[in-house]
Amino acid sequence: MSLDPKVAERLKRNGDGLVPAIVQQHDTGEVLMLAWMDDEALHRTLTTGRATYWSRSRSEYWVKGATSGNVQHVKAVSLDCDGDTLLVQVDQVGAACHTGDRTCFDAAPLEVSAAP
Repeated sequence: MSLDPKVAERLKRNGDGLVPAIVQQHDTGEVLMLAWMDDEALHRTLTTGRATYWSRSRSEYWVKGATSGNVQHVKAVSLDCDGDTLLVQVDQVGAACHTGDRTCFDAAPLEVSAAP
């Protein structure tokens, strides 16, 4: 099986055939992480309900939580208006970040010095 042709036609991939996937907690809106998907990772995600990504560093697919137990149960996937970014809404079990933090954005916020 492969990705639905109507979905594949809408995707605008980068030079490596990848689309960024913003991962969000479905019920709170909390942004958890950013990962990358190609057509196969998106297909696996849509058909299994388990978030599957492409690892650029390891050049392989990975199912979030397969080794850590910190799984992402997919609730919804949306494509943005330009077709170049995915929003993956999940029910996150445990930490989303490989560092053990709840999100990959837990570090201290950067200072914004511009006045409104």
